[in-house]
Order: sequence, then C-alpha cells, then structure tokens
Amino acid sequence: MIEQLHPRILENKDWATLLFVLTFAVVAMTKSAYETRFSEFSKLIFSDKYAKIYRDNNHLKSSFTVGLFFVQIVSYAFFIQLAMHILEYPGKTDKTDYILFIRIATFLLYFILGKFLIEKIVATSFNIDEFADLFNLQKVTYRTYIGVLILPINAILFYYDNIPKIIPLAIIGISLSISLYSYFISIKTYQNAIIGKLFYFILYLCALEIAPYYFMYYWITKEVA
Repeated sequence: MIEQLHPRILENKDWATLLFVLTFAVVAMTKSAYETRFSEFSKLIFSDKYAKIYRDNNHLKSSFTVGLFFVQIVSYAFFIQLAMHILEYPGKTDKTDYILFIRIATFLLYFILGKFLIEKIVATSFNIDEFADLFNLQKVTYRTYIGVLILPINAILFYYDNIPKIIPLAIIGISLSISLYSYFISIKTYQNAIIGKLFYFILYLCALEIAPYYFMYYWITKEVA
C-alpha cells in the first residue's frame, strides 16, 4: 500500500517577529531617550500627573509622541487581526497573513490622521481650537498608552495557539474602560471650557468621537474579511 504524501504548510511568522523586535526596540529607545517622561507615562492609569505636565500642544510633535505613534499603529493592527482570528469573525482569519496586517495598519493610519485633520477643521470652524488641541492631546496620550500596554500581550497571543475567546474580549473591555476614563479626565480637566461651549462640544463628540469608530468597526468586520 502506497502512502500518500501531503505537502506540509508552514506559517510564515518572520514578518511578525521582525515587526515585534522593531517595535520593542522603538519602545526601549524612547524609554532611554526620555527616561523621566516615560516613567510618568507608564503611571498614566494611576495618576494624571503626566497629563498635567505634558499638556502643551508642542509635545504632540515630539519624537516621543511620533515614536510611540508607530508603536500604537503596529500594536492596534496586530490586536485587531489577532482578535478576528481568535474570535473567528468574520470567517477564519489567518493571524499570519501579512497582507491583512498591512491593510489593517494602513486603514488605521489613514483613519487616525484623517480624523485628526477633520477635527482641526471643525475646531477652527467652531472657534474652539485651543480646547480641541488640548482634548486631542489627552486622547492621543491615553490611546498610545493602551497601544504600549497591549504590545507584549499581542506577542503572546501571536505565538500561542488555542487562546480562549474570553482573552481578547477582556482586553477590549479593559481598553474601552481606559478610553472612557480618559474622556472623564478630559471633561473634568476642561470643564470650564466645555460649559462655555456645551453645544459645540456635544456636536463635536457625536460627529468626531462616536460616528468614526462605528465606521471603523463596520469597515473592519465587513470589508477586511
């Protein structure tokens, strides 16, 4: 009886390994170059000291923010792809598909930058530039914090199989909780400015904080698969 041979399919994880190494290197270099600032940044969930010290809009363009923005994009793209794979939605998404990763990362990049530009235009139209800049800086800070937090978790989820579905769901829940906390801190910090322009703030919140994320969810679940 002749035994039939089947080709062995090997998953290509080299691209992911390279990205993980590069991303962790960026975090390490940022920590080394901005030791004090990174130390305060790492305590963000327990203290609002970082947000109070680095609230100047100039910090939005610093190498610290730019470096961690790269980390943020990579980390979120990995997590979205891994969550889709673990939750098997939609279909059976391959966590080693680098084409899918590029599509998700590219979409996130354009989404975040596009949203930022639209916010600037709307803020100028409503004459709330200063408040919008400070509010946006606060959001960027906490969003980056979440990205750095889940980066090592992404590495674990990527290299291990049979991950329980509760894990990505729990991470999503914690991330949403941190995001809501950041909004609470922002509203508390800038409450005087918000009260003075409450109508514009509500319009700003609905148009630029709720609708875009619904669109992103729709695109990822309907178009990426």
